[in-house]
Amino acid sequence: MKKLLYIFVFSALMSIVGCMREPELHLYEPQTSEHSFPLIDLDLEVYWDYEMTFDVKYDWKAEWYYGWDQTDIDMFGEIGYTPPSVFNLRRYFTGDVPNLPHTQVIASPPFSGTHFQDRFEWGFWDILVWNEVRTIDGVQSLIFDEQTSLDSVIAYTNPSMYRSRYNAPLYTHAFWAPEPLFSAYERGIEINRNLDGFVYDASRNVWIRTLDMVMYPITYIYLTQVILHNNNGRIAQTEGNAVLSGMARSTNMNTGTAGNDAISVYYNNNLKQNCALVPYGTPENDPSRLIAEKADIIGGRLMTFGMCGQTPRGIDNGTAPLTDKQRHYLDVTVQFNNGMDSTIVFDVTDQVRKHYKGGVITVELNMDTVPIPVRPGGSGFDAVVKDFEDGGTYEFDM
Repeated sequence: MKKLLYIFVFSALMSIVGCMREPELHLYEPQTSEHSFPLIDLDLEVYWDYEMTFDVKYDWKAEWYYGWDQTDIDMFGEIGYTPPSVFNLRRYFTGDVPNLPHTQVIASPPFSGTHFQDRFEWGFWDILVWNEVRTIDGVQSLIFDEQTSLDSVIAYTNPSMYRSRYNAPLYTHAFWAPEPLFSAYERGIEINRNLDGFVYDASRNVWIRTLDMVMYPITYIYLTQVILHNNNGRIAQTEGNAVLSGMARSTNMNTGTAGNDAISVYYNNNLKQNCALVPYGTPENDPSRLIAEKADIIGGRLMTFGMCGQTPRGIDNGTAPLTDKQRHYLDVTVQFNNGMDSTIVFDVTDQVRKHYKGGVITVELNMDTVPIPVRPGGSGFDAVVKDFEDGGTYEFDM
């Protein structure tokens, strides 16, 4: 549990401050606050620890060979989560009875830091907090539905222009990957006239109450790598297009449960040549790099809502068993040295189910067994269906 708290201390610690002379609570102005709070720390090595579920510590760095240099950061962003600093807050007043259905919502403008200022009536409150989405170009994929039901906020993403062979005819196109999203939801917060849970601050002549709200990631990072053994220039480049199918289109920000609509998620990748197959983080001057096998690798970073109908943090504590029924396929579009393009498809279902809250997805292809296509068309061979376009049937060693 300490590990979980260490990784999830993404606390939107809210200082609720009030004067005793008035019936309403006044939250302290954040600009003059002198409180200090824990730093946000989202370490993938801890977050991707599946020991509680599979009784084995998952060392993702040991199986990640693609690496992550400045070029990757420029193209895809940081390899892990980036702590946000601006948040949205929704408050639901339920009167004198806790945990009632919501009949109204108070939406506050985005605020910076871990303090929030406003007025609270005496009684019970539910509070939902999530991070404000900020992108470099100002364009985001996430859309938030706050109108369908006041009892939950649903985040979802829209279709891209990239066609997908999966989830059709319901969805003929892959969907944009969501931006990093974190949320915290607390129910039945009582603010009573006895000031239970409050501490008097003599320097300010106010009573202060702190709520420790733990923010969990509700979008999940997958690092994908296609290792091309014996490539010898056969695959000359990747077109940068890839999809992962069978993932959820939406998520419930209150519960952290992914929606039931399966989609293919579009993302970008890159080809690196002559990579030493050594664990991620191995120093450049380490002798193991000299004797390690070299291979070309197509790598990328993908953000998703996870598998349909799953609540990953519930799986950890045993309350939400894994019930995924989708097949998960990884499609990578490449160009061969004769100019022909093809889409390679791999069944990665077992890896996705095992890494239900993100992790490394690896497929390996022995290029000596792959025929070079002679016609263009984007589907030269399929490592899952195995129907080659010239009528033959081929099995590829992976």
